[in-house]
This record gives sequence, structure tokens and C-alpha cells, in this order.
Amino acid sequence: MAEMKKLINDPAHVVADALRGVAAAHPELRVDHEQRVIFRADAPVRGKVGLVSGGGSGHEPLHGGFVGPGMLDAACAGEIFTSPVPDQMVAATRGVDGGAGVLHIVKNYTGDVLNFEMAAEIVAADTGTEVLSVITDDDVAVQDSLYTAGRRGVGGTVLVEKLAGAAAEEGRTLGDVAAVARKANDNGRSMGLALTSCTVPAAGRPTFELPAGEMEVGIGIHGEPGRRRVPLATAAEAAEMLVAPILADLDFTGSPVIAFVNGMGATPLLELYVLYQEVATILEKSGVRIARSLVGPYITSLDMAGASVTLLRADDEILRLWDAPVRTPGLRWGS
Repeated sequence: MAEMKKLINDPAHVVADALRGVAAAHPELRVDHEQRVIFRADAPVRGKVGLVSGGGSGHEPLHGGFVGPGMLDAACAGEIFTSPVPDQMVAATRGVDGGAGVLHIVKNYTGDVLNFEMAAEIVAADTGTEVLSVITDDDVAVQDSLYTAGRRGVGGTVLVEKLAGAAAEEGRTLGDVAAVARKANDNGRSMGLALTSCTVPAAGRPTFELPAGEMEVGIGIHGEPGRRRVPLATAAEAAEMLVAPILADLDFTGSPVIAFVNGMGATPLLELYVLYQEVATILEKSGVRIARSLVGPYITSLDMAGASVTLLRADDEILRLWDAPVRTPGLRWGS
């Protein structure tokens, strides 16, 4: 077995060490190191709906890199590929409660769903705060998997957090912000592939074996194997494998789309732009008009080489919220 090469100290402390790095690099954030929660420094914002997300570490910049004005108010960091515990979620929810209620944005993985649900019940019982949840489940690769009942929450989660964050920043009600999040999730679909597996620091070896000359299509973000293994393909062929199942699952021809090509952690931007061009070509031939784009590693799987494609069917409201200012470590535009 090849020796694991990672820029870490002790595999057992990698999440805690990374959070100290976040605190040092981003004084505009506040890190609760005991509970492992990243807050925007001004949380709670009085009168604004609080947005909380989180999940296992290893997907950076999701979720902690999306904390800040225009996006999340707090993010809980679990161990690598492991759900945060309810105590973390309770601390995050209480810490962003500005009196207008709190929205949990939860990827559809069993541990995340159960723990966020428990935290919401605890906060509601203790303080009377209204807490709503929106579960993201945009992955068309599988209906059920090792981690989920139903579809997995993957790249669409980034778009949901951005759009809901913009709605909350406008001062909308909890019900309105939740409706925006659900609308974004309902209109988004994703599909991913891997060229290599990833290596969890504590394990020290690849999560699954992927021989040279092969790639895995339909992977999740925790190193789960995909729906099929195929010979290594060109970018044009790979784009077709990712886009075709998305277009087969939802009609994207009637409205503009946000097109998101995501890197899984070890794929350079050079290759992601090659892939984006192929995706754009397929969409044009299919009568799908791209209105906005996002290219880069925004929801990763440690050191996995690979990519995913997310399409989000948009309307005027979605595009306006997408264009609204956002100031986070991982996503930043506008004034």
C-alpha cells in the first residue's frame, strides 16, 4: 500500500487543527472550538432568519467556508465524513437566533437528518424558537445508498445555501426563506464521477480501489462507489455521462439554468474548465440556456480526483438572489 501523503499533524486532530486555521485566517468569523461551530462574527443578527448547516468535514469549503453575509450564519463541523452531533447543532442554532426563527439546511444523509431533527426539537422545547428544516436531495445517481434513504444531497446544497442566504439577508420571514430553499432544491439535479478514490486521514488508505484506466460514475461525496465503473473517458464523454441523466430526470428546456461544475478536491481548474465547455456544448444542443455559471471546488471529497455537474432551473427571483452580494471565505461577489 502506498504511503499516505497529507499536510497534517495528527490524523486524530485534523478537524480541530483546521478550525484553528480557519479562526486565524478569517477574523470576520467566530469559531467555537469546543462545539466545533463556525459563526459569522456578528451572529445573531437581530430580526434576521438564522441559517445553519453542517456535516462531516472533508467537503471544504462546504459548509464552514460559506459562513458570512449573504449565506450561512453558522456551520457545524463533524469529524471527517461523520455527522456533527446534536449538541453542536443546538449550539449553532441558539447562537444564530436573532428572533426571526432559524432554518436548518441539511444534506440527505441519515445521521445529519436525525441529528438536526433532534437539535431542532431541543431548541424549540427550551426556547420556543421556531426552527424549520430543508433537506437537500439533488443527486440523480442513486435512489438509496449506504448513507441515505432516498437521494443524496450533493452539489445542489451549495446553491441552496447561497439562495436561501440571500433571501434571509433581505429580511424575509422564516417561511419565505424556507420556501426559497425548497424551490432551489426541487429545481436542482446533480451527478458526479471519480477518477480516483479519496483517503480518509484516520484510515490511511483509499476508501475504494479504482484501477488505472477506469473511472467511477455516480459517486457520492463520502467516497461511496458509484452506479457503474467504466473505462477512462475523454472530457466530452464524461460530460455526456454526467449531463444525460440530469436532463432525463428533469426538463430544463423551459427556463434558464445555473450551471455548476464542481471539483471533488484533486482536479485542477484547468480540467474543470475543459469539462465546463463540454457541458455547455451539450446544453446548447439540448436547448438549455445557461444564465449563470459556477466552476471550482466548492463541495469536495478530500483528495478525490473527479467532478460533478449541477443544474438548477432558474427564474427571475432565483437569478436575482444568486446575483445578490455574498461575503464568505468560499464564495464572494457584489458590494
